[in-house]
Formats: sequence, structure tokens, C-alpha cells
Amino acid sequence: MGLPRGVGDAAELRKSLKPLLEKRRRARINESLSQLKGLILPLLGKENSRYSKLEKADILEMTVRFLKELPVSTCLATAPAPLDSYREGYRACLARLARVLPACCVLEPAVSARLLEHLRRRAASGGPSSPATPPAPAAAPSPPVPPGDLGLWRPW
Repeated sequence: MGLPRGVGDAAELRKSLKPLLEKRRRARINESLSQLKGLILPLLGKENSRYSKLEKADILEMTVRFLKELPVSTCLATAPAPLDSYREGYRACLARLARVLPACCVLEPAVSARLLEHLRRRAASGGPSSPATPPAPAAAPSPPVPPGDLGLWRPW
């Protein structure tokens, strides 16, 4: 399909480009619907393999139904303040650690219990005073000093 060569053929140019533009628009719609289907099926607890041939209207209806069933507070909630978000993350991390730490035998049970108790007290007291500033990194361990070089540094 060649493009018209005349300068005054704007109407003819629009006529020739309209099918191409429509094809691109439909491809975008279909791609978006495919992505939406891939997102909504797992949220509804349905397997993608069983729903490989859904109509576009079905995908949209399932999405609308899912969004209507969401709690209103989830949809209208504003972003939490950074400190609140930090505290929520801290508590979630603490809860996960309380589940995982006893199951893996990395620490002795007494040490594990002391660590969890310390973290719980920190959570109850509001956590660190300034969560925005990360803790200072620990100093890197220095390499072992050979026996003959006690305290004498040489750049070579």
C-alpha cells in the first residue's frame, strides 16, 4: 500500500492511513486486554490454562466485578506517611522473622528469643527515632596482618 505523492491529497492520505491506524489501535486494545487477563485471573484464584479463550467482554466483566468487591478503604486510602509506612514494614518484618527464626537453626533458641524480644520492644517504643536515615555501615574487617609486618604499613 503506497502513500499518495501529491501535496494536495490530504483526504486521500487520511483514507489510506485510516486502516493502518485502526489496526494499530486494535492491536493495542488486544495487548492491554491480554495483560489484564494475565493480572486478573490469578487475583481471582483461577488458572490461566483453563481460561485461555475468554472473550474480551468476559475479561472486562471479571475485572469490574473484582474492583467492585475491593474494600472501599483500599481504593480511597491515601498513601501512608513515611513514618507510618516504616512502622508497618518493621512490624511485618518482625512477624515474618518470628515465624522463620525458630524454624531455622541459625541461632541458639535463647539468642533467638532475646533478639525477638529486643525487636518487639523497639516496635512497641515506635522504632528508631529517625527511620529516614539508614544506620551507618559497619567498618569492613581489615585483612590479617602477616607475622613479620606488625604495624608497619607499606604501599607496595
